[in-house]
Amino acid sequence: MFEHRLAPQRWFEDFTEGEIFNLPSRTMTEAIFLAFQAASGDNHPIHYNVEFCRAHGMPHMLAHGFQVAIQTVAGAGMFPFMVEESLKAFLDQSSRFLAPVFVGDTLYPSLTVAKLEAQNTTGILTMASSVRNQKGVVVLDGTQRYLLRKRQ
Repeated sequence: MFEHRLAPQRWFEDFTEGEIFNLPSRTMTEAIFLAFQAASGDNHPIHYNVEFCRAHGMPHMLAHGFQVAIQTVAGAGMFPFMVEESLKAFLDQSSRFLAPVFVGDTLYPSLTVAKLEAQNTTGILTMASSVRNQKGVVVLDGTQRYLLRKRQ
């Protein structure tokens, strides 16, 4: 059978703590803000009305925290292609919002293997998530946990 893969298959025991998975950078445009508004249903003017924001001392529209958090989605990078056969579940995620993100900011997300917890036939892989802006300021940090199969 013909096999076409973007990355070699990896199992729980193939990962090492400290391994980094950088995700593509993205500049936060007004179109991205509008798409997030449409998808989320959030209609607070701080996220979608530039004049409201300027009247409240901000340079432009302020990104919703979840709009920043979704920049760390593992599917934007190579990780899901590496675990096509071993991924059992995306267990949970957490985020802390550390600095504001405005229209025009460019975000640089990355995931780092922070912890590996072996179980009998599976293991829990914890990724530290981080997003920096174009100035190098960390605007978000958090974790994501995945349940992966071990090699059989």
